[in-house]
Amino acid sequence: MITPALSLYIHIPWCVQKCPYCDFNSHGLKETIPEKEYVSHLLADLATDAQKIGNRQVKTIFIGGGTPSLLSADALNALLSGVKERVNLDASAEITLEANPGTVESHKFAQFSEVGVNRISIGVQSFQQQKLESLGRIHDGQQAMKAAGFAQNAKLNSFNVDLMHGLPNQSIEDALSDLDVAISQAPPHLSWYQLTIEPNTQFHSKPPRLPDDDVLWDIQEQGQLRLKQAGYEQYEISAYSQPGQQCQHNLNYWRFGDYLGIGCGAHGKITDTQTGKITRTEKVKHPRGYMDLTKPYLYRNWTVTEEDLPFEFFMNRLRLLEPCPKADFELLTGIALPSQTQMNLQKALQKGLIVESQDSWQLTPTGLRYLNTLLETLV
Repeated sequence: MITPALSLYIHIPWCVQKCPYCDFNSHGLKETIPEKEYVSHLLADLATDAQKIGNRQVKTIFIGGGTPSLLSADALNALLSGVKERVNLDASAEITLEANPGTVESHKFAQFSEVGVNRISIGVQSFQQQKLESLGRIHDGQQAMKAAGFAQNAKLNSFNVDLMHGLPNQSIEDALSDLDVAISQAPPHLSWYQLTIEPNTQFHSKPPRLPDDDVLWDIQEQGQLRLKQAGYEQYEISAYSQPGQQCQHNLNYWRFGDYLGIGCGAHGKITDTQTGKITRTEKVKHPRGYMDLTKPYLYRNWTVTEEDLPFEFFMNRLRLLEPCPKADFELLTGIALPSQTQMNLQKALQKGLIVESQDSWQLTPTGLRYLNTLLETLV
């Protein structure tokens, strides 16, 4: 068993308002963010978790939410400075901050860069006003384009544009128009994914009318062709990048790496190579409970069972289009590939969902389209 690469996820739970499709742990802002108080709790949370990792080096940081760009540059500076005091952070670490186009101005991106952020992920979702309103977004198309321009001009290593398709009443033409506008902004990275209706959301209780499967597939096929023609390489189910601009933080998730998770509702995964145990953690979800000094930050933790390890490994690893080295399974889980999983992989091979070489497995275009079916095959 090897020691996996290590990342840090930091959750900022507040948004200006909750979007009807969002199932992330986010809370509409009713007053100003208690920045100093929350940052102090994040750093105390991290200090506790840091005891589990010793001097292991943290390779990437991702500050997600919620809307982290609501934070001031001073609060972000205090946070990142505190992180560096508590963990062994790689000097060249990728540090990503999620931003909403409606909460940023040009000087704010520059300030974020000055305090250590080197990658911004902009939650655009659409450039069309009607679609943005249906998604409950607080920005308009012009603000979205301006945000991309701010990111281009800031001293960043990279930036990402988050874009959705399969939106309420969306035509193929509408979806491709959004994609064309995104490509015209020349982001080094594009996350282009289909809207899905998740439990415990407004859209789940009052479902909007979404495009049918045939339209969705046409959008996907034609959109992928446009992205390829524009020089973007697809490396994961919904992630596209210019050469060398893959998101290193997300790659670590999908390659079954380790990560600390601090902040409201944050999840973590830590491997103890001495015992072979892989532990998952979840922090207290609500800000009031999380910042209650009489209670622990940890809501629950559990050891991943040997029975669950094959599914957890392949659920992450087979999202990537790159070959999966067969040796990685034992190296990262600490167990040999179970005979049942071997049989299930053979079924997936026979269905054309994966291909196999002597040393690796790899997703096929059919497997890419029917990933859920593939994962069900492996259960």
